[in-house]
Amino acid sequence: MESVKINHEGLFALEQPLLKVPIEQLKRAFKQSQKIIDKEMSFIVSNLSQPNANIPELTERLKAAKVKLREARLLEESYLKKSRSRIEYLNTLFEIPSVDSEEFDRWSKIRLNHLMVDYLSRHGFNETSTKFANDLMIEDLVDLDLFKQSQKIIDSLSQRKCQEALQWCNENKSNLKKIKSSLEFNLRLQEYIELVRERKITTALQYVRKFLTPWSDTHLKEIQQAMGLLAFDPNTQCHHYKGLYDQKRWDLLIHAFQIDNFSLNSLTNQSMLCLTLQAGLTALKTHSCFQSECKNVNCPVCSDSFGKIASTLPNSHHVNSSLVCRISNRMMDESNPPLVLPNGYVYSKNALVEMVEQEGIIVCPRTGNTYTMSDTRKAFIL
Repeated sequence: MESVKINHEGLFALEQPLLKVPIEQLKRAFKQSQKIIDKEMSFIVSNLSQPNANIPELTERLKAAKVKLREARLLEESYLKKSRSRIEYLNTLFEIPSVDSEEFDRWSKIRLNHLMVDYLSRHGFNETSTKFANDLMIEDLVDLDLFKQSQKIIDSLSQRKCQEALQWCNENKSNLKKIKSSLEFNLRLQEYIELVRERKITTALQYVRKFLTPWSDTHLKEIQQAMGLLAFDPNTQCHHYKGLYDQKRWDLLIHAFQIDNFSLNSLTNQSMLCLTLQAGLTALKTHSCFQSECKNVNCPVCSDSFGKIASTLPNSHHVNSSLVCRISNRMMDESNPPLVLPNGYVYSKNALVEMVEQEGIIVCPRTGNTYTMSDTRKAFIL
């Protein structure tokens, strides 16, 4: 049997986030180091030009900057190490002869493991994902620190607090601006809503002037509606203002943060485990998968668990039909042709011959009708 070649292009397309994440993190870490250097050097140079410069104070400031840069360098080295490990992991694909080889089986298991860690991390199971990654020694193939950091912000938002999310927005201000994110505005708006909910009207008005007014060019309508909130208490039945008081807005903020966080780190909105699973189910799904009389116990799409996921996915596109025997689950072809029973059901010749040899008669597994081999006729597919 001819071995199946590896689809390198398809696999690399699926594994793009694996390479992009540490590179994006490295770029941000480098920019942060550059900011520290520029800020400290500017301060020191400007102070040294003064006749009464405090040299000991400047020396201490330089030492503090040196510590920050050392920490930043260690962070950059960890991202570089991850990038090298991931490149080496993907490069091993070129040394694997085919998908039928043991090497590809081992590579696929590693891939499945890092996809599972990614899935667990995305859903907040950080302790489990960390132990899993450490036990399997795939720390460099997963982004545990990234998801731990994002989980802290999600937990903070779940507790109705915006401070950590706003700090994250400030740290990523330029990148968020590039993707035209409105997360910071919505966080500021939510803090204003909470002040109005507590009827701290004076503080709320001060907050609007300081934090919401700068957004008037792009969010004037929302700001105007928010100002109208001052006239309504949290128990209002007015549709527009009742929606602003709704606690479900916090869930929308969490979702918006996750989308922006994934975007900044070149991650897909869905986990790669889900996307890969959906791609596989789509490749297998046919019209007969959801017909009770045509279900196959060995078909993932026909199973109850995977069937729920596959129900919303498109059917696979086949230029040529593939017939699989319901009895033997083997492909029907020239060497194993399809035979039609008098009741219209089709099975493979080899399966029917084996049934006759064992039981002396053909029993249709769907209807229970009995036949002999002479009752069958060949099926021809155009």
